[in-house]
Amino acid sequence: MRAYLSLGSNLGERAYYLGAAIRGLGQCKEVKICRESLVYETEPWGFAEQPVFWNMVLEIETELDPFGLLRLCQKVENNLMRKRIIKWGPRTVDIDLLLYDNIVVDTPELILPHPHLEEREFVLAPLRELRPELILPSGYVIQNVHGEGKVKNLGDLCKSTISTESYDIQDRLP
Repeated sequence: MRAYLSLGSNLGERAYYLGAAIRGLGQCKEVKICRESLVYETEPWGFAEQPVFWNMVLEIETELDPFGLLRLCQKVENNLMRKRIIKWGPRTVDIDLLLYDNIVVDTPELILPHPHLEEREFVLAPLRELRPELILPSGYVIQNVHGEGKVKNLGDLCKSTISTESYDIQDRLP
């Protein structure tokens, strides 16, 4: 199954946390990372009194069902010291499931497609980069949809910084 994940960080070494999250996800044998967007610097969404974020999107193939993928994402977040203190508040890393093929889920634990997908430019811009032809849940082509918030493409320089950071959580993954 094909899925899209949004990654964000605004505490500490943002490049380190994004890179560590990518490696943590990729170390799961049921997950294959197909493509990574560039990194975008973005304004906070929701709770505005916090540092700016670095955001990106991953396109993956996975054998995990949506709830298994959610558990993996939460495990990686927890291993990277994610604290859930303030809703939409600062965090070392945040991994959100955006889309999981055409599957729709609406439970207290998980909602797919992501309920704020089409409102947030920090998600739309990197997703648009990866799949400009993508049809969103609303039926609109992603190229024609722009969400709230300003984004700044940080380009390959930031992406290469992420790739050079080292982190291994193999023994801590399920």
